[in-house]
This record gives sequence, structure tokens and C-alpha cells, in this order.
Amino acid sequence: MPRETFETIISELDHEEDWRRMRATSTCMKGGPKAVEAIIQAIGHGTTHYKIEAIRMLARLGDPRAGLALAGLMKDEDDEVRQATMDALEHLAGVLDEPTAAALLEHLKDDRIQERVTALLGVIPTSIGPLSERLRDPDESIRERAAEILANLLDPRSADAFVDAMADPHLRDLATDTLRKLGAIRDRIEQLLDDLRAVEESELKEGVRQETVIQLHRIGRPAVEILLEYLDDDDWIVREAAADTLGKIGDVRAVEPLMIRLKSDNDTGVKEHALKSLGLIGDARPVELFVEVIPIRPLRILAVEALEKVKDVEVLRPHIELFKRLKTDRDGLISYNSGVILDKLEAATAQMEMDEEAWAGKETA
Repeated sequence: MPRETFETIISELDHEEDWRRMRATSTCMKGGPKAVEAIIQAIGHGTTHYKIEAIRMLARLGDPRAGLALAGLMKDEDDEVRQATMDALEHLAGVLDEPTAAALLEHLKDDRIQERVTALLGVIPTSIGPLSERLRDPDESIRERAAEILANLLDPRSADAFVDAMADPHLRDLATDTLRKLGAIRDRIEQLLDDLRAVEESELKEGVRQETVIQLHRIGRPAVEILLEYLDDDDWIVREAAADTLGKIGDVRAVEPLMIRLKSDNDTGVKEHALKSLGLIGDARPVELFVEVIPIRPLRILAVEALEKVKDVEVLRPHIELFKRLKTDRDGLISYNSGVILDKLEAATAQMEMDEEAWAGKETA
């Protein structure tokens, strides 16, 4: 029997036979970018049930390249498809790019999905630029909707757009109020960090730093862009507080700036907090950096703990031999976390092998 094509297998995500669905799922999980492209192509001519399963798979794969295709599905005729798309986009919110956010903005004129799109844009960090541009849209309703979303987000990146919007009589009051709030947030953050910087007694610094982080964390996402600026502050205790808070907030915008701190900061404490925070976020991008810093004694435990927290376990597989060695390490935390990673990889392998055996047996039956 001729071997079935990759595209044929991908098209069976909703097949009525269990083994074919399992085979399609296994193929997608191993297919990477190729699977994403194949699913996007198949969705265009799939049934409603297939679209829903394919959308869920795109969310599971976590590839931002699916963003534009999913944005297009927000206008699907079937409400279940639109809901599945909404769920997938929310799941991918942290990695979606500006073109996807801009594509979603096009749906604000559709009364059927306007509320859903508004809610979705509110959780996509890259939506600030496209939303800010819409404050100049010829359509008054679009300007007002974009302004309302930005006002809710309270992101400093929208400040210049709101200053320009002061000239719009329909947006002036909201722009004034939002700029006042943005100014208050920046003032509060600057005051907290200035107070921390002013502490001279070494025995008090850590306690004040911890209290500062608690206060900054309460501000939440509106603090992220400002805290990213403070990662470059001249004072090590301020950089520590900024790095610590960014991890607790958990916004993926902090990943690359925190990686820079981990790579290049001249203070070990800042490196430690950057490493802890990257672990809390769980993004896969710093994996190679985590591995690089394991030999550095003050960082080795934190590095292995961060690796254990990476959400996509498959990106750890190339380092499986390292984890086998670390499982016998004298340090209990390093040994334990390495063992957990190996258990996760073993479970993923076993599941994949079971799926492959099941559909292989069916193929030869």
C-alpha cells in the first residue's frame, strides 16, 4: 500500500477512527512549522468539525505563524468555530505579532464579534501599536473603541498617541483621563524605585527591595514597559527589583530583556533574579542560555529549576544526556529537577510511541 502523504495524515485530525486521529495528532506534534503550514492550508476547505480540531491543534503547537490564519477565522459563519478561534488566540496571546493584532482590528466593525475582538486585543501585548494607529481612523466608532481598549490597558507605549488624540473632540476627555493615569503609574514606579535606591544601610536593602517588588507587582501589566527601562538602571538593587517584578508579572515581553541581563549584567544578584524570572515565565527561548550558565556555581541550581519550568518539554530533548548526568549530581535540587525533566520527556516519548504503534498496526491490518 503506498505511503500516505503528510498532508493526508494532517487532514485526519477529526477522523471518525481513533487510530487515525491519534496518528494525525502525533504527526502534528512532531511536524513543527511544516505541520502549522499544512493545518493552515487544510482549514480553508475543512468541515466545521475539522476546523475546530485544527484550531485546537494550532493553539497546542504554540506557533505565532498561525496568528493571521486564526484572525481570519474570527469571521467564520459557525459560532463554535469562532469560539474555538477566540480560545486559541487567547492561548497564543503572548506570542502573537503585530500583523495578527492589526488583522484582528479589522473585525471591530463586525457587530457579531466586536465584543470578543475587544476582549482579545486587551490581552495581546503587541496590539498597542495597531490600536494606537486606529486613534486616527476616519471612523469615529473605531477611534472610540480603540481608545477604550487602550485606556483599559494603560500601557505607556500608547502615551504619544493619546497626546495626539487630545485634538479629537470625541476622544479628548478619555485621552486626558488616560494620560493622567499613565502619568500617575510612572510617578508611582519612579517613587518606589527612588526610595529603594536611597536606602544606604546594607542590612535594610533586601527587606526594602522585597517590599518594593510587592508594591510594583500590584500595578501589574501597566508597569511592564517602565520596568523594562529600569533593567538598565545604574543601581544594581533597582535592576534586581525590576527583574524580580517582571518575573512575577509573567509578561513575555520581558523574556529577551531578562536574557540580556542574565548574559551581561555585572552583578550576580541581578543575574540570579533574571534567571528566576525567566523560569517563572516558562518561555522556551532562553533554554540554550540556561544550559550555558549551569557551570556557573551561583546560578546552577536556578538554571536547572528554570529548565524544569519550561512549558514546551520537547525543546529540552536535545539535552537529555545532560539531564541524565545531572540526575546523579550531589545537589539534591539539581538531581530532583533533572529527574522531573527526564520523567516528562519519557512520558512524552511513551505517548508518542503508543500513538505510532496504534496507527501503524491499523495501517498493516
